[in-house]
Amino acid sequence: MSDVQPLGLSTRNARLIIFARGVSDFGAFLNMVALSTYVYWLSQSVVFVSVFLACRVTGGIVASLFGIPFFRRFPGRSTLAGLDLARALLLVPLLVLIPAHQLNVLPFIAFGIGLCNSLFAIGLNSQLPTWVALEQRVGTNAWITSAAATGAVFGSLLSGLLIATGGFEAVFAVNIGTYVVAACLILPLRALYSVAVAAHRGLAAEWHELTKGLRGAPVLAAMLLISMLDTLGSAAHNVGWPVLSQYISPDTAKTVMGYLLAVWACGKFIGARLASALLKGRGTQGMERWFMAGVALMSSGFILTFQQTELWLALLLVVWAGLGDGISEVALVSRAQSEPDSLRLPLFSLLTLIQMAGFGVGMLVVGPFYLTWTPAQVIVLFHGLPLTALVIMTVWLGVSATRGVRSTTP
Repeated sequence: MSDVQPLGLSTRNARLIIFARGVSDFGAFLNMVALSTYVYWLSQSVVFVSVFLACRVTGGIVASLFGIPFFRRFPGRSTLAGLDLARALLLVPLLVLIPAHQLNVLPFIAFGIGLCNSLFAIGLNSQLPTWVALEQRVGTNAWITSAAATGAVFGSLLSGLLIATGGFEAVFAVNIGTYVVAACLILPLRALYSVAVAAHRGLAAEWHELTKGLRGAPVLAAMLLISMLDTLGSAAHNVGWPVLSQYISPDTAKTVMGYLLAVWACGKFIGARLASALLKGRGTQGMERWFMAGVALMSSGFILTFQQTELWLALLLVVWAGLGDGISEVALVSRAQSEPDSLRLPLFSLLTLIQMAGFGVGMLVVGPFYLTWTPAQVIVLFHGLPLTALVIMTVWLGVSATRGVRSTTP
């Protein structure tokens, strides 16, 4: 087979994946906004909303723990398409059951959606190199991140519009449709090369192999640690958005929050597009450096955003945070995909576990701080954690490089 044919197939696969993720993420944001609102409307209980969200996070954590044996046994496009269809089926009871009977099944729906969302992310990210050529991988990851940012904007905006015009049922019906369309886009994918199905070694053996691999890539291990600290910062600013919006404009807090989220998502879109150009043709070291730069931009951007009481300044600075978010996400995923086939699946399972557990714990931990601290102080503390880790990592890399130069000097 000529080089042109695999490259053409890679381009076709990349487009299918980008559109599938765009449609799927649009549906996910419709779902996230509408379901949380629906649960509160149905239960009239903040506690029940918390239980619902906890079930969703728990599903994601379970997926990260059992994603390795699952995809070792069921790899390929059919499984990913099946996960999209499973997400669609999970929403069907909300269209056919009367509201009085829905409260009992909502926690199970939340768990199932969290499980399928995380399994889909693990499966797609770990297998993407089998469908997309190396030279197109960074660009594809950048477009996937851009699609997610676009889905965040339009999904959030249209969710409210659909609820107002057609009720919650209209949102759920559209959401089911997006997952079915995404499944149809995933099925035509074709592998660039045949991958031998790895023998299932047991979870302990898989994690041992991953630990061994990370010892040989200490910078990647440090990136995972920084990613975990970053999820604590993300939890802090997600909890803090309504509080900051209230500080900026008490009378129009909901509108202000919508502006901030939309502008942040636009910044993330631009950051992902920049990452595509910045990382093009660069090796793993270039990806590692731009990840560090992206995290520094993102965390400093959020810290500065939460110091503001003027809307225009907050909007200007939240773009900064979004730029860093887009760059760091593309750099991290692309760097992880550079690892061998046998390590990618456990690596992305670990990354999902870090993100889900970190975000879940962060949501619980940061809440009490907002009772006694200002939003500005809370964000300095929690987004200061990844910045501190970055400083330590930079010093460590500098010392290691100096030792390397000395050891090679005759």
